[in-house]
Amino acid sequence: MATISDDFSGQTVLTTFEMTPGTCDDLMDALKDAYENCISKWPGFIEAALHVNDAQTRIANYSKWRRREDFQAMLRSPEMRERNRHIASLCSRFEPVMYEVSAVF
Repeated sequence: MATISDDFSGQTVLTTFEMTPGTCDDLMDALKDAYENCISKWPGFIEAALHVNDAQTRIANYSKWRRREDFQAMLRSPEMRERNRHIASLCSRFEPVMYEVSAVF
């Protein structure tokens, strides 16, 4: 279970994806496959969660990593570069942004 804590010293990544309702299931399948077979196996990966809005036009991804460099190494790997090309073909926009937890309520 994904947890958010203000004493977490690692890297938090929030990624948003925009797509049409017709491609939502395909994009979710591609993201689940990427996490199950690639991302979750990378050194430094801690946990992640995928969220889809009611209209099926946006997916939000929350992931935690031990270090910023771990996340960046995963993104630069040949397998993830190929997967991200496929993911990009299923959505109109996706943007990963790194954050540090500032407060939890």
